[in-house]
Amino acid sequence: MEEVVVTLVNVLMMSPDYQTFCNCPKCRNDIVALSLNTLPSHYVTTDDGRKMVFEQLNTKENLNWINKRIISAIHLVGKYPKH
Repeated sequence: MEEVVVTLVNVLMMSPDYQTFCNCPKCRNDIVALSLNTLPSHYVTTDDGRKMVFEQLNTKENLNWINKRIISAIHLVGKYPKH
């Protein structure tokens, strides 16, 4: 889940919709952490397990669901930055 969230946060923060938000490492890490705290964890111990979880998460419905959590985190961190 962490790899997916970090990638999606990077993509979203580069999009024109979120260029007005702070893009510093502190805010970006806060967005990732807040997003991960609202999403279920998926721990694996093998590369095969990693691939299986990635395939489960990499569906249109799941990506939309994850994006909603990330967007909420972006707005929350933007409203209450820690710097």
